[in-house]
Formats: sequence, structure tokens, C-alpha cells
Amino acid sequence: MEPSARLNPPHPLSYRESLQAFLREDWGTQDWSSASVPDRRVEARIVAKESLVLAGLEVAREVFRAVDPNLEVRCLALDGEAVVRGREVLHLSGSSRAILMGERVSLNLLQRLSGTATLTRAFVDAVAGTRARILDTRKTTPGLKLLEKYAVRCGGGFNHRLTLGDGLMLKENHIAAAGGIAPAVAIAREVAPSLVRIEVEAETLEQVRECLAIDGVDVVLLDNMSNGQMAEAVGLRDQSGRRLLLEASGNMSLERARSVAETGVDFISVGALTHSAPAADLSLRMA
Repeated sequence: MEPSARLNPPHPLSYRESLQAFLREDWGTQDWSSASVPDRRVEARIVAKESLVLAGLEVAREVFRAVDPNLEVRCLALDGEAVVRGREVLHLSGSSRAILMGERVSLNLLQRLSGTATLTRAFVDAVAGTRARILDTRKTTPGLKLLEKYAVRCGGGFNHRLTLGDGLMLKENHIAAAGGIAPAVAIAREVAPSLVRIEVEAETLEQVRECLAIDGVDVVLLDNMSNGQMAEAVGLRDQSGRRLLLEASGNMSLERARSVAETGVDFISVGALTHSAPAADLSLRMA
């Protein structure tokens, strides 16, 4: 996937306050390290130390602007772009102290978001040529949800739900509290707006059959099923004639993604995209 208009990041107003809080947390009461060096005009650059998919360049730039609005910060690549080791992605000119004070927070965010984008791209590439789309989950870092889900889009994945209000998902505890799948769906249809999809988690093929027999179910989440069970669930759906979507979830490793996609499911949700992606390796060097 190439960088495109659909990669518009969250508006700066949605995370600027958080960035300022991150900076205050990092600085504490005094940055003795930066205070110990002369403040002079310097050039600095952020460089990729490995091949990766970028996400968060605008956020990294916003961190430095929050430290010193007079810093000149130029992005030399695009979010969603695959870059090779040694590529300069961001250039800075201005106060040495300001750059030092923003370095760690900026890099922490850029490395984390680019790590998510890079892992997402690997999953997307693994299922290329199948019907399956890679989805994220709500297993995000509190305070970073919008940015982490943006990073998934940079990697070519798709967002499941940004918030609880973006969809209605009946998981095992909702079903237990309602007394079963049928009553849970009935209540959901009463309370949900007409355009909101209802997704039901199924842990067995019998529950899949139950969902297929109930009007009002739009998506079935196949939870922790084997590839054989998922293939059978796809067959049951196809035989029913229902235009019902199937989402595979649980224990989704990169090594397994292709075989899961080949069962015919519509979506594969991967919590690891946002909760376990290794940080990408980027560094800042001052001239």
C-alpha cells in the first residue's frame, strides 16, 4: 500500500494536550542534562536504523513544536511509506536545548507508531490475494488509541472500532449476562440505532449455526477456532445464503495469518498490532 489521502492523521487538537503532558512527565522539575550544554543553533536529523513502515511523523514534528515553536521541522517522508535503513525522515534546525528536550518523547512515539505500522504491513502482505482484511482491536494503550489505530491504517490495515459507540459487539460475557445469544441479539436490536452492525462472538460451530438462524446478526466473530472449524463456519455461512460476515480472532500470529485467510473469512483481527508490536528503530543525530 502506498501513502494516500486516507492516511490523514488525527487532528493535532486531538492529541496536542497529551503531547504536552508527555513532555511534562519526561522533564520532571528540571532538565539538568540540557541545561548543562550551551544553547546554540544546530541541525539534527531523525534516521531509520532499519527497514520499516513510517507512522507518526506529524506527531513527532508536533512534539518539537510544543517545545519550541521557532524550531524548523521538515518531514522528509510520508506516513505509510516503507523506508530503508539509513533514510533520513525528519530534519530539524534551531535551538540545541529545544531539540534535546523533545528528542525522547518524539522518538518514543515515532518508534512505537512505526512499529505498529510495520507489523501491520507484514500481516497485510501475508494475506495478499485473499479476501481477508486485517483489523485492529481495542487492545490499545490508554491515551494513544487514536494514534495507534492511525498507525494500523498506515500499515494497510483497517480499524475495527475506535470507540464502543462505533459498533455493537456481543462477547461471551454480554451473552452470559443476557441469558444466551438469541435474547442478547433481541435486546441489542431494541437499543442500537438501525445502522449499527451487531457482531456476535461464537466459540463453537453450534453457536455459529445459532447466529445464522437469528435475524439481526451482521457479523460473527470466530473466537479461538482451528482453521478447520473456521473453514466449516465459512461453509455453513455460504450454504445459508446469508450475507453475514465472518471475523477470525484469537492467537493470530504472522505465521498463521495466511492459512487463516485461506479459510475464506472476511476479517482477521489481531490484537498484537497495538499491544505487542516491537518498536521500530529510529534515532536522532545532531550535527
